[in-house]
Amino acid sequence: QVQLEESGGGLVQAGGSLRLSCVASGRTFSTYAVGWFRQAPGKAREFIGATIKSGSSTYYADSMKGRFTISRDNDKNTVYLQMNSLKPEDTAVYYCGADPKLHNLVVVTTDKNTEVEVWGRGTLVTVSS
Repeated sequence: QVQLEESGGGLVQAGGSLRLSCVASGRTFSTYAVGWFRQAPGKAREFIGATIKSGSSTYYADSMKGRFTISRDNDKNTVYLQMNSLKPEDTAVYYCGADPKLHNLVVVTTDKNTEVEVWGRGTLVTVSS
């Protein structure tokens, strides 16, 4: 099983950009699909998008298309989340999750019977107006 650690969060002004990283430990990273999620204060965790094991294909929630881009580098055991044109409502703790099945990452926030195998601890992103 892998372990995940997010980094790259911080304070940014509205309109700015940030790139988050999700670094995995363990030699089996390439056998996991990896997703990005966020959770704003007082709100449920929200799915942003996920990349398949090879990184050659990525799936995004409809509401996240356009400003968020996920990329993957299996040589570095890292998945990135590039966030552009940030808004105050993007303020949240951002998490990465990993599971052998992409489907589990896509539905975990809407299906209470689905679990994701591994979660990171999150990194806080604060967007000021």
